[in-house]
Amino acid sequence: MSHAGHHDAAVRHEHVADPAVDGTIYTCPMHPEIRQPAPGVCPKCGMTLEPMLPFLDDEENPELVDFRRRFWWTLPLTVVVTVLAMIGHRLELLAPQNQSWVEFILASPVVLWAGWPFFVRGVRSIATRNPNMWTLIGSGVAAAYFYSVVATVMPDAFPASFAAHGRVGVYFEAAAVIVSLTLLGQIFELRARSQTSAAIKSLLGLAPKTARRIGADGSEEDIPLTHVHVGDRLRVRPGEKVPVDGVVEEGQSAVDESMLTGEPLPVSKESGDKLIGATINANGSLIMRAEKVGAATTLAQIVQMVAQAQRSRAPMQRLADVVAGYFVVAVMSIAVLTFFGWGWFGPAPSWVYGLINAVSVLIIACPCALGLATPMSIMVATGKAASVGVLFRDAAAIEQLRTIDTLIVDKTGTLTEGKPAFHRAVAAPGFTADEVLRIAASLDQGSEHPLAHAIVAEARLRQLVLDTPEAFESGSGIGVRGQVTGKAVILGNTALMEDEAIAWRVLADEAEALRKEGASVMYLAVERRLAGLVAVADPVKASTAEALAGLKAAGIRVIMATGDGLTTARAVASRLAIDEVHGEVKPRDKVELVDRLQREGRKVAMAGDGINDAPALAKADVGIAMGTGTDVAMNSAQVTLVKGDLRGILRARALSVATVDNMRQNLAFAFLYNALGVPLAAGLLYPFSGLLLSPLIAALAMSFSSVSVITNALRLRRIEI
Repeated sequence: MSHAGHHDAAVRHEHVADPAVDGTIYTCPMHPEIRQPAPGVCPKCGMTLEPMLPFLDDEENPELVDFRRRFWWTLPLTVVVTVLAMIGHRLELLAPQNQSWVEFILASPVVLWAGWPFFVRGVRSIATRNPNMWTLIGSGVAAAYFYSVVATVMPDAFPASFAAHGRVGVYFEAAAVIVSLTLLGQIFELRARSQTSAAIKSLLGLAPKTARRIGADGSEEDIPLTHVHVGDRLRVRPGEKVPVDGVVEEGQSAVDESMLTGEPLPVSKESGDKLIGATINANGSLIMRAEKVGAATTLAQIVQMVAQAQRSRAPMQRLADVVAGYFVVAVMSIAVLTFFGWGWFGPAPSWVYGLINAVSVLIIACPCALGLATPMSIMVATGKAASVGVLFRDAAAIEQLRTIDTLIVDKTGTLTEGKPAFHRAVAAPGFTADEVLRIAASLDQGSEHPLAHAIVAEARLRQLVLDTPEAFESGSGIGVRGQVTGKAVILGNTALMEDEAIAWRVLADEAEALRKEGASVMYLAVERRLAGLVAVADPVKASTAEALAGLKAAGIRVIMATGDGLTTARAVASRLAIDEVHGEVKPRDKVELVDRLQREGRKVAMAGDGINDAPALAKADVGIAMGTGTDVAMNSAQVTLVKGDLRGILRARALSVATVDNMRQNLAFAFLYNALGVPLAAGLLYPFSGLLLSPLIAALAMSFSSVSVITNALRLRRIEI
């Protein structure tokens, strides 16, 4: 195998002969809890298992190839035996009993070879006590075929009333046509199902196969992507894909990130800017340093999230699961009642009518459409969402998002760029402004917060000498603590100063003036004495106002909850027309706010990007994380906006509405189909209209039901969001 074939499965998934070698896991679309390291069929529903991540090669599904071969090789036999059954007695080409033998010879390869997989799955369903569609199909075909075999071999064993056109009636053509039509339906279904993985295939195909590594001596060579390690220096030439996630060290260029974020405009990149693997470098040459490779890259994580969401169960599926659990048993019972009801009370030949109608009941009542109704919609919807930069963690998030009526938003990194710039340092008596900045930056070296990055960057720009912090403590959501050169240092908002009993009001007027300018203010205390304050400004994202206007137009109440000072929060909120603002809130305050709104009967979504947002993201009905934020936030959320653009919430909500409507359509069709089909097949309309449903028509309708559900789900790929 080539080096590329060994690439992490989350990034590039190639087909190999032995699934155990590449770690491919196969699962069932209807029962995602079923997982195994080799191809096969689901022990619960009998459906062919699919790889968790699709293969990138061009090989067709082996079962599709097998079913197509069985169908085309036996189709001529099915056609001939059907023609003989319909008009053979009129042509008088054969003696009546000889015609039965000819039909037996023609139909047997169709039933016993082409239909063999159906019998295997039917027997397995009975052995494992998981009755499913193959139980019904296998029983129906076997009943029609073996009845006809007995009628052909021992015609004298049947009463004279069973005879028609000089022989005992046989139904080889029914058994053969059912097999052929079921094969045809499976071919259409397998083709349609393969389209639901198109989104993941397109994501997997984004990853480049090679990278150009710069050696320590300045030499350059092209290497397989799997040979790239964290810290490697890589050159990205114009028109090439960025190989892995990293940071620009040299050069300037515009990078097209639309394939991952849905943002159509190229993004300017220069030294210090982040790069996402698989995005396209437009015009300039870049030298980058690799920071994330393999399964740690953004692309790999997106693929894993989409795959996980596609295999999850929607709450709406619970109804279908309950119904399906009793469905097959009920159909088998109806078939038995149909057989004996017609046999005892029907017109002659009553038992033949009973057999044929019972077979029709077994064939038409396929639970496959019911089982596929929501999984197919979820698979298509998650793929569609990923193409516009929205990642759903599971099916429940898709179903719940449409019900949201309240959105709580963090400020930094959610409403704003999350790339704050240093604004000003103010010193208290006994300190200088540069000293305040140096101490604050020294402590903030241990923080991942964007405000901390801005402070550290400014101190380094001024070439201030920073000390290594000790006993650093973060995660409170209101500031940080630690020691710098052996002195206890505290940096945070007024809530933290109050908790630590620091006399911060000495600089209250200066802080308030800075907040009115929209800056975030952090107080600095050294050895429990106020040293000064640091102000950092963070510009509002260009898309935020449009996103909030759209959310309000959709009837969603928007609330800001931030750890920043109330004056700063109000300054930003007034620019964005946000009426309800909560400032200087701690992580537990955000959780309490979510809980209070939920107790009021509101359906609450929380959007944030930081570690301090994680508890509220987990508590909300739907947590929405900015893809530009921390891993903790994304792991706590049900929805991730790759670009960190709040307009993604509108897209996600529109898709949620369309997906739930699609699932309801599928479930309604499946229920209606069986509610009408089973009584019709049982012959309940015969006393009033003389109408009976042929097993041939039942087989065609059964195949149509599953294909129609999948086709309806595929419509989601074309909706505008």
